[in-house]
Amino acid sequence: MNGPALPEPSSPASWRIALPHTTAAVPVARALVRTALTDIESTADTDTAELLTAELVANAVEHTEGCAPIELVIELLPTGCQVEVHDSNPLPPGDLTDPSADDAPDPWQEHGRGLLLIRTLSSSCGHRPTESGKAVWFTLPGTLPH
Repeated sequence: MNGPALPEPSSPASWRIALPHTTAAVPVARALVRTALTDIESTADTDTAELLTAELVANAVEHTEGCAPIELVIELLPTGCQVEVHDSNPLPPGDLTDPSADDAPDPWQEHGRGLLLIRTLSSSCGHRPTESGKAVWFTLPGTLPH
């Protein structure tokens, strides 16, 4: 005799949100990441997730032309979370995985530390081409509640 059917394990939750191509998208993205991670009681560090998301969104706004929306994708994983920012510029955002000494930020400049923060504070990061440009992503460790 067969027992009752067991439900399939649920896939990780994910959010996909279009953001305006303006600096106003940065605080919105920060709030969305915090809300997503808080709602499911993720143990990923929400402060770090907010900071790195803000860096990705600010870079997308600053380094892409036009008014096409920027897309924020937040995926909750059993081992933490992954955040991606999609934009219309196909050019890579600098070397996220193997920085050279030439990539060190100038300590006297206001800009240039975003990729360093992402490389340093995330458990992994990178970029990939998309149909309409590229996605830049990072992951943070953590666990989902049972």
